[in-house]
Amino acid sequence: MGNRHFGEVIGVKEGDVFADRQALHDAGVHLPTVAGIDGDSKLGSSSIVLNGGYVDDLDLGEEIIYTGHGGNKDGKQVAHQSWDDFGNKGLLISELQGLPVRVTRGAKHKSPFSPASGYQYAGLYRVTDHFEEVGKNGFNICRFRLEKIDTPTSLFTGNVGSLPAGKAAPGRTSSTVIRVVRDTALSREIKKLYGYKCQVCGVAIEVKGVFYAEGAHIKPLGKPHNGADQPDNLLCLCPNHHVMLDKGVFGINDDYTLYRMSGKIKVHAKHSLNKAHLKYHREHICIK
Repeated sequence: MGNRHFGEVIGVKEGDVFADRQALHDAGVHLPTVAGIDGDSKLGSSSIVLNGGYVDDLDLGEEIIYTGHGGNKDGKQVAHQSWDDFGNKGLLISELQGLPVRVTRGAKHKSPFSPASGYQYAGLYRVTDHFEEVGKNGFNICRFRLEKIDTPTSLFTGNVGSLPAGKAAPGRTSSTVIRVVRDTALSREIKKLYGYKCQVCGVAIEVKGVFYAEGAHIKPLGKPHNGADQPDNLLCLCPNHHVMLDKGVFGINDDYTLYRMSGKIKVHAKHSLNKAHLKYHREHICIK
């Protein structure tokens, strides 16, 4: 489980067709040979298959309203679904942490986008919303909105649980809160270090047992700043303080007190910040 792969699979391209679920497994696209969600309640869900198992699924091509796992027997909902189910919790994690989800359609899935036979890989999607409602069979179901990702090559495609070596370029994933945020394996490790609590205000955002925070770069990535995606350039922040940092509403002094605001950020004993990055942010980003 520690090596669950998120993102594209080497050697597999959108539109590829597979004879059966075993072929999907062997290619590394979707590992379970029965379950529709490939995921768990700790790392997230990396893949889903639509194959007619749930009557409430809605497929619009680039947007999918997907029915979660549980309470289904022979294609009919016979019990309520739970957000604590491993598959549903996994998709929640993928939503809140901006992890890409591989989507595959089977021939039994009633959709104009489904293949005539076998299973067809449809590319990467992002989970943008979750909600609960009463399904067609009268039971509560967990629902997820997935939207097609236009530029999959810009997304994180590594394994969860290990930090990238060197100065790897960060992935760019869409946050389901308010805006686009960068989220790499490294930023997830920083957020875990702080228990998803904002280093400024101490707030940890919890959604159905899944925590959300944002990895914020002190010296911004990309031109013209060219900051590095390294631990000494990363903070764990809530969305509000991330925006405030990015817009220069506050900076951070060398002693970790806040610049242009009262207070002091919390810094873990295993984490240190590059003073050159703090200085750069104060001089180039902070509002004059």
